[in-house]
Amino acid sequence: MPSNADPIVQQIQGDFHALIAYLTGPEAQTQSAYTVELTLFRRLLAIGAALLRLFFVTQAAHRPPTPATVDGVVWSYYDQRSISYYSVFGKLRVARHYFTAPGQAGCCPLDAALSLPDHCYSDLLSDWASYGSTDAAYRENQAALERILGLSLSVQALETLTATAAADVSAFYQQPPDPTTPIPLGSILVVQADGKGVPMVQPPPETPPLRLGKGQKRTKKKEAIVTTLYSIAPYIRTAQDVVAALLHEERRADHPTRPTPLRKEGRATLNGKTAACASLQERAAQRDHGSITARVALTDGAESLQQQMLAHFPAHTLILDIIHASEYLWETATALWGETSGWRTPWVRTKLEQLLTGQTAAVITALELDAIDPTRTDGQRSALNRTIGYYGRNLAYMRYDMYLAQGWPIGTGVVEGACAHLVKDRMEQAGMRWTLSGAQVVLDLRAVRLNGDWEAYWQFHRAQQHHRLYGTAATAVIPEAQVLQMAA
Repeated sequence: MPSNADPIVQQIQGDFHALIAYLTGPEAQTQSAYTVELTLFRRLLAIGAALLRLFFVTQAAHRPPTPATVDGVVWSYYDQRSISYYSVFGKLRVARHYFTAPGQAGCCPLDAALSLPDHCYSDLLSDWASYGSTDAAYRENQAALERILGLSLSVQALETLTATAAADVSAFYQQPPDPTTPIPLGSILVVQADGKGVPMVQPPPETPPLRLGKGQKRTKKKEAIVTTLYSIAPYIRTAQDVVAALLHEERRADHPTRPTPLRKEGRATLNGKTAACASLQERAAQRDHGSITARVALTDGAESLQQQMLAHFPAHTLILDIIHASEYLWETATALWGETSGWRTPWVRTKLEQLLTGQTAAVITALELDAIDPTRTDGQRSALNRTIGYYGRNLAYMRYDMYLAQGWPIGTGVVEGACAHLVKDRMEQAGMRWTLSGAQVVLDLRAVRLNGDWEAYWQFHRAQQHHRLYGTAATAVIPEAQVLQMAA
């Protein structure tokens, strides 16, 4: 052990004995469990800072060999240089042996040996800070870190750490599947896509209006395209089963159990529909293994999104979401009968059963006849024509009798849930406005977290970061879960 480590060891031993004396002495006997636990945590953070300092002092105790001469570049030892290192225990200074060469930037071999980042924040602090920023506003995350760890990070620092942490998300999801990972048993490969608005920062108008006009909003949104990918087992059910579910009626006793989506993955991008579908296409191709027997693509009736899905997934059967199809019936029924009329639900039930049994063309014909009824009002005729146009344009994607017989999904509930959990719950918190780049990094990291990939991604990100900085393979990275198991 180096001689300059002796004072640190003595400090740690003294702090530890003082902590034991506190716990067994009269002071702790008069305090609540809350106070003792909090005191323990604060003092252990201080001991942790001293232990981490001891680690760095020990690592830097001996001068490393002079870096090898490469391409005529000759290195020579200069001195020790210190840098700031902001850890979860607080700030400390780290001394490293420093080498120089003519025309070259200085070199500290210890940096590569310990895989130190190129900024002052430790990888663990970056991990925890960016993880918190995927769920809470930056100021909320800032307050949590200060309250729990006693750290004072600026909002700007948190934004920078989050952007840095998101640098490898695309590369992470472009990796080929791990051959050691078990292949899910679902035989239907499902892709879904939808859009969700993100409130964006707008330049201030030259002359702000005193009040907004009718229909005007102060916030403008940019559409994030949300995509989901999963596999699932067939789910055979009848048209009556689906109608009962849509109308929230009691299901029959022998109703089959709905299978669970397997390895569900969601992503969101502000780079447009083409980019979203191209990325989804790459991921789907990696999941299209030998056990897949059917391929399904689901969207609402947005024509531009449907065209992208058709272009990127020619082998998939495009299906119109049944919820959107049923909403047109409800809107039409309300226009025809009124919101509280007893005729409304039976009319919708009849039309839904026709849609689900492959009679969409007959429904369109009936609506067309109703639309030319001279007793209809302009409002009723307009509602009828909207539904006629929507069903006519989507007729090829409404073969629900065939889809149900194959056990295929016919609803976009998975991607709509992702629109809420992935986008809305984080990006539309009170008062939030985003820049394009700031929003995308949060969406990328939040997807990693919600997909259950955080630990695997962070290991990948650290390895990529090490390679960018030092041009060599990263030192072995032990996942956090394994570290906790070892400690236990």
